[in-house]
Amino acid sequence: MPSDTRILIVDDHEDTLYALESALAPLGYQLGRATSGDEALKQVLRGQVGLLLLDVRMPGVSGLEVVRYMRRVEQTQHIPVILLTGFGADHELTTTAFGLGVADLVLKPVDPWALRTKVRYLYDAHRRHLALEREVRRLRALTGEHTETAAHPRPGLPHPDARVPAQRPMGAHAGELEKDRS
Repeated sequence: MPSDTRILIVDDHEDTLYALESALAPLGYQLGRATSGDEALKQVLRGQVGLLLLDVRMPGVSGLEVVRYMRRVEQTQHIPVILLTGFGADHELTTTAFGLGVADLVLKPVDPWALRTKVRYLYDAHRRHLALEREVRRLRALTGEHTETAAHPRPGLPHPDARVPAQRPMGAHAGELEKDRS
């Protein structure tokens, strides 16, 4: 993940934004902010967001609507989201949130220590996941260069035990195999 990837904090209340920024500052990660769901979506779609702290209830586009949209877009569907709510535990909200793949649902007021622990874990895990994806793409590209050789395999060496039959060519049809059995 590029070094300019940030944690985006989204809430429609300025004092909450400030409190969350203060709680996360000791982690040393780059932080961004948005005051609406619409603004959050725009920032997420521009890229460089590695984790989203998102208020559930905001005027206009709600936090759940932001998550629904993110999960439909390939470039944003794996970004971890922590939903924040000040309206207490709600079974329907919890079911919906976790059904959408939200990493966690946190009640306000937020315990700064617990939030830092969750954020550090999710953000670092997401960075490792992206690094692994890049490595897989790199390795596939390297092996893709050798597919021409794999399409035309060299004849194999005979087995050292003469009683072991020679390998059949790859892609042999069932009919050809049946002829061999008769």
